[in-house]
Amino acid sequence: MVKIAFLGAGSTVFAKNLMGDILSYPELADVTFSLHDIDAQRLHTSEIVARKLAQALGAHPTIEATTDRRAALDGANYAIAMFQIGGYKPSTVIDFEIPKRYGLRATIADTLGVGGIMRALRTIPVLLEMCRDMAAVCPDVLLLNYVNPMAMLCWALNRATPIRNVGLCHSVQGTAMQLARDIGVPYEEINYLCAGINHMAFYLRFERDGQDLYPLIHRVIADGRVPPDNRVRYDMLKRLGYFVTESSEHFSEYTPWFIKRDRPDLIERYNIPLDEYIRRCEAQIAGWESLRRELEDENRPITHERSHEYGSAIIHSIETNTPRVIYGNVENTGLIDNLPQGCCVEVPCLVDANGIQPVRVGALPPQLAALMQTNINVQALAVEAALTGKREHIYHAAMLDPHTAAELDLDQIWALVDDLIAAHGDWLPEFH
Repeated sequence: MVKIAFLGAGSTVFAKNLMGDILSYPELADVTFSLHDIDAQRLHTSEIVARKLAQALGAHPTIEATTDRRAALDGANYAIAMFQIGGYKPSTVIDFEIPKRYGLRATIADTLGVGGIMRALRTIPVLLEMCRDMAAVCPDVLLLNYVNPMAMLCWALNRATPIRNVGLCHSVQGTAMQLARDIGVPYEEINYLCAGINHMAFYLRFERDGQDLYPLIHRVIADGRVPPDNRVRYDMLKRLGYFVTESSEHFSEYTPWFIKRDRPDLIERYNIPLDEYIRRCEAQIAGWESLRRELEDENRPITHERSHEYGSAIIHSIETNTPRVIYGNVENTGLIDNLPQGCCVEVPCLVDANGIQPVRVGALPPQLAALMQTNINVQALAVEAALTGKREHIYHAAMLDPHTAAELDLDQIWALVDDLIAAHGDWLPEFH
């Protein structure tokens, strides 16, 4: 019997998608779902959703729900991490509002920048606690991590725990689908090779039947058809020659060029949605109660359409020895030559009964590797701070962050870090 533990199952909509994906495979229709969350009410909603999904899909899983994390993990074959330490309030609000006092603005703040650094520092200790539980009650588990900041978390996991893990994101396949629409080619006919770091990987090849499709992507620019919410990425295509996987609102805050407090013309020109993540969270919170009632309503059937998340396909491939290629965030063990050994890279991975087997890519175009290195510097120092408890490395990480360094001087950066640490309080461990 396959047991799958959901860590943060109170993320009900995301849990619904993954559970539905898993149960839609006949070979996985009798798995055990062990749902865990610290919020009992949201956990209860997710349990109801799981049972309704099973009924709708004609599956017969065993469904457990518990606020006891170790019990959820006991004997698990797979653990899926999908939580947010500190939540929207207080932590996400802190990560936006305190930098704003210094004139430092953000769009998403969950991957890099001072927001990404703080999210890593409050998440890594909890993730490592979870891995200690896994080592005790399910040492052979495969951890599928969906939590951001992906690269920092997976890097810390690979340094500090023996638990097998892979970081999963939907930006590679999601952006490929967007590009397919932009150029009018069916996604199913496209073959691509992508590599880099999470949220900053690039399509090295984008083809149909061996034909390079990049000329069609460049034609989107020439024809004036660039979608308004994608101006940053199409401009980077012109500058670098390759298309990046993560959205324009994300990418704009990983670099020093787009968000500047004294250049409102740039914000308008590139259509950059400042405070975007705050708006998304507020909208989700506003709609949660009505959504919860809808999900819990016994008289309202539930439907499922397969998502393009990799989690269910990985489990199915391992359990049935069905070969698939997915994109995973894994340790750089000679996979990308011109990125540091040991950092977290996003590369194609073969998955079958032998598990997740990353594919060696070789050297990236030098301009892409150089750009990624500016982000890897920040990741490395944030991970160092988290694993050593040394406060100095938090300052170092913020100093080297491209966007922060473009906007603030050194005294401002150090003061900002101090303010953020103080505001997060007990959500952060003690640093010395």
